[in-house]
Amino acid sequence: MSKLYSDKTIFMKIGISNIILSILIFTAESSPPQDPIRCSNKTFNCTIINTYGSFPDRTICRAAEVVYPSTEAELVSIVANAALLNRKMKVATSTSHSIPKLACPDGENGLLISTKNLDQTINVDKSSMTMTVGSGMTLRELISKAAEVGLALPYAPYWWGLTVGGMLGTGAHGSSLWGLGSAVHDYVVQLRIVTPAGPEEGYAKVRILESDNPELNAAKVSLGVLGVISQVTLKLQPMFKRSITFMEKNDSSLGDQASSFGYQHEFADVSWHPSQKKVIYRVDDRVATNALGNGLNDFTGFRSTPSLVVAAVRSTEEIQESTNDANGICLNAATTIFTLKATAYGYTNDGIIFKGYPIVGYQNRLQASGSCLNGIQDALITACPWDPRVKGLFFHQTTFSIGFSKVKGFIEDVQNLVNLVPKALCGIDIYNGILMRYVKASSAYLGKQEDGIDFDITYYRSKDPNKPRLYEDILEEIEQIAMFKYGGLPHWGKNRNVAFLGAIKKYRNVTEFMKVKENYDPNRLFSSEWTDQVLGLKNGITIDKDGCALEGLCICSQDNHCAPRLGYFCRPGKIYKDARVCTLSAKR
Repeated sequence: MSKLYSDKTIFMKIGISNIILSILIFTAESSPPQDPIRCSNKTFNCTIINTYGSFPDRTICRAAEVVYPSTEAELVSIVANAALLNRKMKVATSTSHSIPKLACPDGENGLLISTKNLDQTINVDKSSMTMTVGSGMTLRELISKAAEVGLALPYAPYWWGLTVGGMLGTGAHGSSLWGLGSAVHDYVVQLRIVTPAGPEEGYAKVRILESDNPELNAAKVSLGVLGVISQVTLKLQPMFKRSITFMEKNDSSLGDQASSFGYQHEFADVSWHPSQKKVIYRVDDRVATNALGNGLNDFTGFRSTPSLVVAAVRSTEEIQESTNDANGICLNAATTIFTLKATAYGYTNDGIIFKGYPIVGYQNRLQASGSCLNGIQDALITACPWDPRVKGLFFHQTTFSIGFSKVKGFIEDVQNLVNLVPKALCGIDIYNGILMRYVKASSAYLGKQEDGIDFDITYYRSKDPNKPRLYEDILEEIEQIAMFKYGGLPHWGKNRNVAFLGAIKKYRNVTEFMKVKENYDPNRLFSSEWTDQVLGLKNGITIDKDGCALEGLCICSQDNHCAPRLGYFCRPGKIYKDARVCTLSAKR
């Protein structure tokens, strides 16, 4: 890698390394994230934003009022009153981690229904290994409550700051091809959802959906357009232990190995660093409960961070972007990868230090993390690295799943791009590369349609929406070939607007989903302009304005229609002449 660096960037190595190391070892408790809902008059005249402080189009969503039901009966009353008034509603969670505008009601007179207080453990049945919880319970609480009675959620997302209802609304998942797969919604055996109703039923009703009811396939990944989930019953398993080893290899054979690796290890995933031509394989399997070890997952990227440190990291990114310092970015990437690997990505063998592989521990201690959520207010001396109240990380996320039959072709196309422009993807390696998680075909109508790999790419976003990123055209090309050449399915809770363009046509049972939607909410009280666009019911998923493609709000087309506004050439991808792609020639 040294050949990529100029002498002028070498001085940065020690400074960047120290910044990263301070993030790794800092253990102070963090200022918890701010409430995503803020109102100027108690619970009236409100705004809602996601935890990152910005939606893809950078707008702030407004609502006339927010309510916080704590029981299902209160929820029924709230929905009934809104339905009587034909008032628009949207469900909001306590953490608001979805990047798209799923929680935004139409206009400024809508009602936000927060599930913040619907966080109770309602029932635990150890004999059937099921647990019923309120939809507002966080993944962290769910894992903890289950562990208290010797049970475990077998698969889950890696970030524990999601709510049960939020995970179902967006199809959130972990990584596994075993059992029913890695999506939380595929372990739902009963769901209670409050929907609008006619006057003869009091304008609202509770629908109880069991596993044998096909309508559950609509409700367990619903984008929040069917109603408000009040309670969820999940099928759990007896507590078990896992053994984890991270193994580095060259990426030359990734295209051949990516698919088979997921079948070899139950909790396998892959972190791919294209610019480094390296792959980190996660060898992760169950072991006997008497295996020695009390390992803990405290992933570095989810730890509390001194605000001054994360500000220094962001400032470094901004300087390197503004000066086109590709060499500096590549140096930072190499240093970041080395430091993370040397410290086992925040995993420890005993909850204190990392002594070596394998890391063995109980499922509840290894499956997810998010320690920056814990703690007391400390005047923002520390925070989650992306907290918008400090000068922190600000990024895009492009996340999609591709079926196994096409995975190799996509990986090889990305490798070809790296060969053409070796420095182009160093920026994503600063965010730990491309996370590849294994997903299985789901019975949910809007769930995964086939077994495959979910590719999660996080990358720098400028505070100036009209300022192009370094090597932006390469990332645009990757996004477009994933979605349009390889038919990628977007993650419902992530992504920029262009990822959802025509996406709904890729779901075989969308007609069945629409039937349930029409039955549950015929007046579209839980729908919004955004969800109508995503579901293909209305045009406008892309936004035609100056600079739109820079933020993924529009897509350059073969007729060059956006090139004059952007000031860039719109060109077909160099090595994808058969693909329907046309990308920006951003600054290089």
